[in-house]
Amino acid sequence: MSSLLIIEDDELLRDGLCAQLAQAGHGVTSAPDGETAQTLLQSQRFDGVVLDLGLPKISGMEVLRWVRKRLPALPVLILTARDGIDDRVQGLNAGADDYLTKPFDMAELQARLGSLLRRSRLPAFGGSLELASNNTSRYLRVDAHLPQAWLGDEELELTQREWALLQLLVTHAGRVVSREDVLETWQTDPVEPGAMASNALEVYIHRLRRKLADSGLNIRNGRGLGYMMETAST
Repeated sequence: MSSLLIIEDDELLRDGLCAQLAQAGHGVTSAPDGETAQTLLQSQRFDGVVLDLGLPKISGMEVLRWVRKRLPALPVLILTARDGIDDRVQGLNAGADDYLTKPFDMAELQARLGSLLRRSRLPAFGGSLELASNNTSRYLRVDAHLPQAWLGDEELELTQREWALLQLLVTHAGRVVSREDVLETWQTDPVEPGAMASNALEVYIHRLRRKLADSGLNIRNGRGLGYMMETAST
């Protein structure tokens, strides 16, 4: 299930969109103006956004530019009555992933939105990384840009370095990640207290193992080589 934010000032259309997308299995939150949308985007995580351009308080184009600065990988589908070529070009150049004009067909909107959501989950598009064990229905999902990860529907509490290490292990699941690979990744992260101690990596590995205890996933120590993320069935 994807978590969607619908930003639309037309109450009737907004309610209709929310009902249809919820019926399709999505979790849906709505905002009637750009200001409310920005507040929600700062406080909650969404997998995709449907954005009207003609919004009160803060325009849809301003919201789009704001999103692209802070959430560059978040899929955004513009839904608007502005059907001119210049409007489409402006919206796409500002960072929209797709553009649909009103009136529209609901089946087409759902198809376009579904395509954006599927593409955003691919590592090549900077989305999230997913890993599951055959021994559990709870899968691990790691955001590729933000220090966030989820085990099933439960968000894991991670520091910046824990997230960077987890992302590296999931990306290379089934293969050994060397200490040098981890240290190189950490060079771009903010320094955390005690992070440079000689046994720092072992401490972070231990923390992640505890947080993944019920996932069916295991971080195996390849003595003298590094660490490998494996499923319980590996």
